[in-house]
Amino acid sequence: MDTQAVRRDFPILRQLVHGKPLVYLDSAATSQKPEPVLRALDEYYRTYNANVHRGVHVLSELATERYEAARARVARFIHAPGPESILFVRNTTEAINLVAYAWGRAHLRPGDEVVLNPMEHHSNLIPWQLTARATGAHLRFLDLTPTGEIDWNSVDRVLGPRTRLLAVTQVSNVLGTINPVAELVAAAHRVGALALVDGAQSVPHMPVDVTALDCDFLAFSGHKMLASMGIGVLYGKPDILAEMDPFFGGGEMIDEVTLESATWKEIPWKFEAGTPNVAGAISLAAACNYLDQLGMAQVQEHGSSLAHYALAQMQQIPGVEVYGPPADRPRGALVAFNVRGIHPHDLSTILDQEGIAIRAGHHCAQPIHQWLHIPASARASFYIYNTPAEVDYLIAALQRAKEYFAHVLG
Repeated sequence: MDTQAVRRDFPILRQLVHGKPLVYLDSAATSQKPEPVLRALDEYYRTYNANVHRGVHVLSELATERYEAARARVARFIHAPGPESILFVRNTTEAINLVAYAWGRAHLRPGDEVVLNPMEHHSNLIPWQLTARATGAHLRFLDLTPTGEIDWNSVDRVLGPRTRLLAVTQVSNVLGTINPVAELVAAAHRVGALALVDGAQSVPHMPVDVTALDCDFLAFSGHKMLASMGIGVLYGKPDILAEMDPFFGGGEMIDEVTLESATWKEIPWKFEAGTPNVAGAISLAAACNYLDQLGMAQVQEHGSSLAHYALAQMQQIPGVEVYGPPADRPRGALVAFNVRGIHPHDLSTILDQEGIAIRAGHHCAQPIHQWLHIPASARASFYIYNTPAEVDYLIAALQRAKEYFAHVLG
């Protein structure tokens, strides 16, 4: 992959921050947007901005055509069986909440079990806490190995006849762990449970084939994969979606309405009440085109290479602790770490003065930080526009931050 050519597609990277070239290492939080995506957004708002599915004029018909074409494009990107299995939502959080409410509250009973693990993002934990409280179901948790990977000894012990759903992230947003979701989905199915995959950190960075994974649900966000904010996707197996009641009620998701009752449209439209994010869906289709042109295998190799390079460099700095799988294990495109004696928030502030953008805090994943026995961490996350030179710049800045705090603290 020609990273320099890719970088030319991202106008935001040309700016200076505090007089220094921007080094953006926070793509796990949100990615930057390339020119083709920006052009797609601009074209929509300039030339065919209209509401979809409800107008019989030219602009509405064109907007509807592009919106539904975007649904089909996303389906192809994740190898879904068809566009009817793709629901447009705001983000991964809404997608998981949709499943928790529309499927979970209808199917879970007292004593049923939902299986999770400590590395889950709050978005794949809190909806299940709320659903368990409402239904009387219980949450159970798989164990992790000391390196932050699923402990397979716990899989057979925790999954059982009461398991109704396994919900698991494909890539941890803190540890960078790549979970073997195909095997975990198969294990869930063996006990008669469904499986939901949080793909927020995987779909933007690696090939994902929902047919091969055989997952029942997959959730992901557009803004982490070059598209605009406010657009996300829930993939669901069509037969499961068809039996679920809507999560939201309102305009456009209905078939017929009387004062006393209503009937719903077919999937996927029965889940998309109100005016959708048409521009977001169009931007997501453009993002899928851009990523497929690069090749998702190449995207994954680039991100993994940068993460392993950063990991190796950080491990050479005394006082830097890195979390997650060791160097000989697969890793997503991120590294979480701490520098002894420097709070992550202070470190992030210092790096910002160098033009470097990282994340600091608990990354909406407090339980895994509790498991690590730390209150917070710093995180550098990489994408298609990052380079080894930027990793070197980060490492040099970490060295300077260490020296500065050593001097200040005496």
